[in-house]
Order: sequence, then C-alpha cells, then structure tokens
Amino acid sequence: MTSARERAERFCERYGLGVPVLEAPMAGACPPELAAAVAGAGGMGASGAVNDSPERIADWAARFRGLAGDDAPFQLNLWIPDAPGDTDTAAAQAFLDSLGGRAAPPPGPGPVFEEQVEAVIAARPTVASSIMGVFAPEQVRALHDAGIAWFACATTLDEALAAQEAGADAVVAQGMEAGGHRGTSDPDAAERTAVGLFALVPRLADALSVPVVAAGAIADGRALAAALTLGASAVQVGTALLRAPETGIDDDWAAALDGLAPEDTVTTRAYTGRLARAVPTGYIRAWASPDAPAPARYPEQRRLVARYRAGEPGAVDRVNHWAGQAAARSRRAPAGEIVGSLWADAAGLLS
Repeated sequence: MTSARERAERFCERYGLGVPVLEAPMAGACPPELAAAVAGAGGMGASGAVNDSPERIADWAARFRGLAGDDAPFQLNLWIPDAPGDTDTAAAQAFLDSLGGRAAPPPGPGPVFEEQVEAVIAARPTVASSIMGVFAPEQVRALHDAGIAWFACATTLDEALAAQEAGADAVVAQGMEAGGHRGTSDPDAAERTAVGLFALVPRLADALSVPVVAAGAIADGRALAAALTLGASAVQVGTALLRAPETGIDDDWAAALDGLAPEDTVTTRAYTGRLARAVPTGYIRAWASPDAPAPARYPEQRRLVARYRAGEPGAVDRVNHWAGQAAARSRRAPAGEIVGSLWADAAGLLS
C-alpha cells in the first residue's frame, strides 16, 4: 500500500506544491496577499469567488500572480447555485428590523454563475473548485480542456461518488468541524450530514479512485499527519490562517477566535440561509431564540443581511464571524510560518 508520505508527495508533484497544504477558499477572507503567502510557503493559495463579478475574479488572479509569480499554484472556488425556492423574506426582514436595523434599498442583480465560470476558465487557475454541488458536464469539459483541475467538496460518500462520476480530479472531504459553510449538496440536509472528518476521510479514501483532500479542524501538524495517515493526500486549512496578518479580518472576529473552545462554536443559517459554523455572536444568538423566525433561504438571507449592513445594521454583525472547531489552535503569525510549521511538525510525525 502507498504510504501517507508517498501519497502526499505524489499529490504535490501533480499540482506543483512543496507541501500538501491548501488554503481554504474563504469568501471575504482570502485576499491575494494571503494566497501569495501560502503559495510562497509551498502550499496552494485560494479565493472564494462566490460573490465576485467576472471583473473581480480576473483582478484577484492578476494581483495574486503579481505577488506570487505566474507559475504559483492557486484555486478559485464557486458555489453551485441552489434550485429556485421560496423567496419570502418578510419574516426575516421584520426580525432584523426588531434588532434595530434599517435596510438599504435592494442592490442590483448579483453575479451570474455561468459568467463566473467563464471568468474562472479565463483566469487559468491550477484548480477550480465547487461547493454545494457539482459543475455541469459542459463546464467540466471546458475546465479540463483549459488544463484546469476540478476539486469538488463533499460531506458524505454519496456526494463524493457523484463528484467522481461527474469528472472531479479530487474530492475535498469536509468534516462537520470545519468553519464556514457546510458543503452539502442538498441545502435542507445540512443539519443531518454532521459527519466528523476522521470518520469521513477513510470512508472516502477507501471508496474513491481520485485523491482526497481533508478539510475541518486541521490546525497543527498532528491533525495534518493524522489526516494523511487516514488516507488523505493533502489538507485544506481555513480557520488556522484567519489570524495571520495577511488575512486582515475584522479585529472583533480575530479576537473571538483566541481560546474559542470547540464546543462553543455554533452552526447557524443567520448570515446567508445556508448552514455554517461560526463564533456565537449576539446576532447569532438572537436568531437562535425561541421567538425568532427561520432565516430566509439562500441567497435571499445573504442579500437581506447585506442590505442591513449597507444601511443601519443595528445588531447585525459587520462581517460573518466564521470559526471551525480548532479555532483555539489558530495563532497570530505570518501565513507562511503557519503553513511551514504545519508541514514540518507533520513530517516529523510521519517519519
């Protein structure tokens, strides 16, 4: 059988990496400076482009290459759109009003997914990744024709097998510990797909013929080595990088991560309508109260929250305070140092 070290080396060789560490594509918290620092340490940088116009996608890629070099590996991530559903926001808007906010007028239409995909292909990243589902067959063909690999997020074996069948080059196994949005294909099944990473990784690795990338609570070398030992070829880290100076997140958010216990993180739909793991702020606790309505569905809740932030937000958090269950192990240090120590410690354990 292939050893954990050999499997990681093979993955690194395939994607031009020095270490098997990928930056998680955290929308709103992945500036080119962070991605370039990760790439400079031998990892793969990333951008979460779900909210970005084609022009912003092109600009991010150009800025990254200007910082990291034309050949530095990076990932661009898109959300697969949800099927049309209930767009009633009256209850959610009334509740936000009760928190002291006043919404700005509705903005114009957001980015068009098909145009985002075209922009990603034009940007020629090393990897285009998807969450909340899989790309359409013609999009997969276009990515592969452009020499771009496709990584698909999965939270269950069924989702992983569907991604492999659709042509994914690797599957990102996202455990329930991960900060930010849960990548479940069915938005209504997110609460039911609470599978821990170290149960998910070997289940996927035993069943798939494509590499597995482990995501969720990877914040030190012990977790990285364990993920590789269980069958992953690489890891994807997000919360572990949030306090790096290159990330530049909100001061209150960064402070809340310091010492945050795993059991104190919460899952919520309050920011976007999609389930995600975050810091338990006052805003999130308000949505969990018995008299609170259910948040509107995605993307209506996200749009509504953005309107309150743009108007008079009241108790609405200025930014989404995402946090994985390993938040207490994040630290204030340069991103390159964090990535380097992750692999150095893991390599020692694997030896």
